[in-house]
Amino acid sequence: MSNKWIYQTPGRETIGEATKLAEELGIHPVLGNLLLQRGIKDSAAAKSFFRPQLHDLHDPFLMKDMDKAVRRLNKAIGKKERILIYGDYDVDGTTAVSLVYKYLQQYYSNIDYYIPDRYDEGYGVSKKGIDYAAETNVKLIIVLDCGIKAVEKIAYAKSIGIDFIICDHHVPDDVLPDAAAILNPKRYDSTYPCSDLSGCGVGFKFMQAFAKDNGLAFNTLIPLLDLVAVSIASDIVPIMGENRILAFHGLRQLNSNPSTGLKAIVEVCGLKGKELTISDIIFKIGPRINASGRIQNGKESVDLLTEKNYEAALEKSRQINEYNETRKDLDKSMTEEANRIVDSLKDLSSRKTIVIYNPEWHKGVIGIVASRLTEIYYRPAVVLTKTNEFATGSARSVSGFDVYKAIEHCKDLLENFGGHTYAAGLTMKAENVEEFTRRFEDFVSNNIMPEQTGATINIDSELQFKDISMKFYNDLKKFNPFGPGNNKPLFMTRNVYDYGTSRVVGRDQEHIKMELVDNKSNKIINGIAFGQSSQVRYIKTKSSFDICYTIEENSHKRNEIQLQIEDIRPSS
Repeated sequence: MSNKWIYQTPGRETIGEATKLAEELGIHPVLGNLLLQRGIKDSAAAKSFFRPQLHDLHDPFLMKDMDKAVRRLNKAIGKKERILIYGDYDVDGTTAVSLVYKYLQQYYSNIDYYIPDRYDEGYGVSKKGIDYAAETNVKLIIVLDCGIKAVEKIAYAKSIGIDFIICDHHVPDDVLPDAAAILNPKRYDSTYPCSDLSGCGVGFKFMQAFAKDNGLAFNTLIPLLDLVAVSIASDIVPIMGENRILAFHGLRQLNSNPSTGLKAIVEVCGLKGKELTISDIIFKIGPRINASGRIQNGKESVDLLTEKNYEAALEKSRQINEYNETRKDLDKSMTEEANRIVDSLKDLSSRKTIVIYNPEWHKGVIGIVASRLTEIYYRPAVVLTKTNEFATGSARSVSGFDVYKAIEHCKDLLENFGGHTYAAGLTMKAENVEEFTRRFEDFVSNNIMPEQTGATINIDSELQFKDISMKFYNDLKKFNPFGPGNNKPLFMTRNVYDYGTSRVVGRDQEHIKMELVDNKSNKIINGIAFGQSSQVRYIKTKSSFDICYTIEENSHKRNEIQLQIEDIRPSS
């Protein structure tokens, strides 16, 4: 009961607009208000939102340098130059490399792919990778999900006769690399309508432009959309606008006709026969693809995602699943150790950040540990380990705070850094860790808002149990796919009571299986409160309480609604 609930009761004018929109669409006024919250104000926009169309994707040539990129690629194919597809070792990078490689391989054979080793080469474009390209007579490197800051490396490549096309979505520095083309919707001179594409999304737009320029039908690109959906979910980019179209049709492809590699991962995850959602990608599919780069080498993920034989793909998926089990063990032990370090900090209560450094930690898991610390302590966290004589780490942030800017403020102490609002990577000399810790804390303390430093729950709407029906749930499902910018709606009902049958369940008796009624109707609704068994004593006192929850379909009983209860508090 320590979470702060944030809910703004809609005003009379908003209620009127929501009711009018809902009547036009034949949905509940609460759902009309959810559309308004997403900037959707008329029925035409609502219909486009509920049924995203591929023909509404932006013209890829609206992206800066797209004409240059396509021209250079066409030249390479025309001259039969060897092409190397190069990408980051995470989910976004490996799906991007797989997408571009699979598409071009249909039309051109003198092509290869390369994923740098996290431990030997580190993040981004490496000299070793460029030297490999030179040794194999590569003349063009298409780099995906990284490269926007590789000024010196790309200059080196150019000096030995290798051109680069950069497809990235990370924030650039003031100086851009001297590449043949730079596709990045976050370029300061970009006017592209969607600035939040994933790295794989940028790769897809490049292939869309290549197809358009060469008279290839758009439907040749559709089988690649499952990879785009996996990248969008795993890289946690906003699922609105063009990303919503890509995610919607990518999920459709993943559910109806996935690529051989993804089909094998789905089976290994135990998801076969289930309608897959963004959550399934985030919690099941994405971590397994990521595990290869964390524990071994990300190239194995591309080997899997480009595999055409199902039995071979299953074998590769099982291997990657073993990496994921190793990753989970490391994650657990390192998080426990990190918690002990944080708990021992004497000034923890007065600090707005956490920065911890252990030279012995496994580099592949520090990003996950940083995420865990952010979730537990509600403050931006940086976790560092030692790699090649440098302190290398990952940063994660709390909702609403830009950790990239905080790191950029300390850039004179860093060898390199890069990332997004909520996640970043950084490298520094070990002797700079102490000063970085001080400066990072100082910047965050002076810029973070009080509401960003505590556990808050943002509630979308208030509901009464009588409003919750199968039709309401089916209309709510049209808001899928959920994600940043379109989070799964969180509802609140006040003054509910235990019907008398709620009980603790779970292997360790950690959850509550509930039957509830509210004080406005006699309707009984089932609910599950994961990890909240400590509340059962209060619930059983027959006192009223408030709940906030999402609405789900009961996985054990079709056509039955269940509330997934996120928090419980005594009624005021």
